[in-house]
Amino acid sequence: MTATVTSPRQVDPAEHAHATELAFLAAFDGGARPPGWRLTPRAVVTFIVGSDGEQLTLPKGARPDGVPAKLEIARKFVGDRALVERCVVTLAGERGLLLVGEPGTAKSMLSELLSAAVCGTSELVVQGTAGTTEDQLRYGWNYALLLAHGPSPEALVPSPVLTAMRAGQVARIEEITRCLPEVQDAMVSILSDRRIAVPELAGTPGATVHAAPGFTLIATANLRDRGVSEMSAALKRRFNFETVGPIPDLAAETALVGRQARAALQRAQTPFEVDEAVLEALVTAFRDLRAGRSVEGWEVERPSTVMSTAEAVAVATSLGLAAAYFPGDRDVLSLLPAHILGVVCKDDPSDSAKLLGYWDGAVRRRAEDGARLWRRLWELRDDLQP
Repeated sequence: MTATVTSPRQVDPAEHAHATELAFLAAFDGGARPPGWRLTPRAVVTFIVGSDGEQLTLPKGARPDGVPAKLEIARKFVGDRALVERCVVTLAGERGLLLVGEPGTAKSMLSELLSAAVCGTSELVVQGTAGTTEDQLRYGWNYALLLAHGPSPEALVPSPVLTAMRAGQVARIEEITRCLPEVQDAMVSILSDRRIAVPELAGTPGATVHAAPGFTLIATANLRDRGVSEMSAALKRRFNFETVGPIPDLAAETALVGRQARAALQRAQTPFEVDEAVLEALVTAFRDLRAGRSVEGWEVERPSTVMSTAEAVAVATSLGLAAAYFPGDRDVLSLLPAHILGVVCKDDPSDSAKLLGYWDGAVRRRAEDGARLWRRLWELRDDLQP
């Protein structure tokens, strides 16, 4: 008998990556659950924001096979707990949830974590683009079966949204404002009527698909994309809006960047050898340029691109890979200016002048104050010249 071989994956969905925690929390909190939910609302929040370093203990007799009796729940989303609680309350009320914010603020990650905790799957996703069609939101057809036997339930190909409606699960719509208006309009009836009509099956039990209890939508939208396909007032009314902002704390953002960069290098089976001081300098520069003001209060000219945490993770990962694959060629800190320049110039190459201004301002002043790492960065100013 041939054994089934599972291909390795670069990134596991949240429900697979954190399967032990989800199973533990399902047994840990036996309280009331909204219809169709795997966890209680309180356990969903704990899954996302962690147990604050506390080891939770399962009640006696409530330990499933393969689940530890005690477990500390790791923090996965670095953000306001109250924001997560509001998101959970919205989903418990079966209302649509729209996560908005600047690019790179972990909206998609929060959407995935919520879906995985609520219904056990985060993979019922429609990626919004200008090419997204109404069929991708509702249903399509297996044309071979359609031509051979005509319209039938067997020939119908359900969308992720239709699948979620049937099962009472959460469907996710990424970048909703990139969808064309006619596609967005289809969401209005889905969220209002909680059913999808299939006129091709008129007169059969499959002519209308009704949403099972627990069904709802989580959508994401970037604030910078609002002009792509502005949402109608009718669609906006059917969502609760929650704004996901940048991480407010330097130490928390630095820890997150380091953690995610380490995870990326772990997948590449290489050690992460970037000093914590270098990571802090990287995140500090990103935060200064993002805010338009340094931590000391000095004015900084903001570049056009979003200096997001996700971009900082990408830079930290690149530094780690350079240290792993080209050891001894150059010190990691010397690579930092060019990588930051690459991020700054993504939207507008002329923003390189703004980065030079940052170097001539905040970096120089920190160097003059005697900070050794910033003095070294100041010496690397020529790496920013075209």
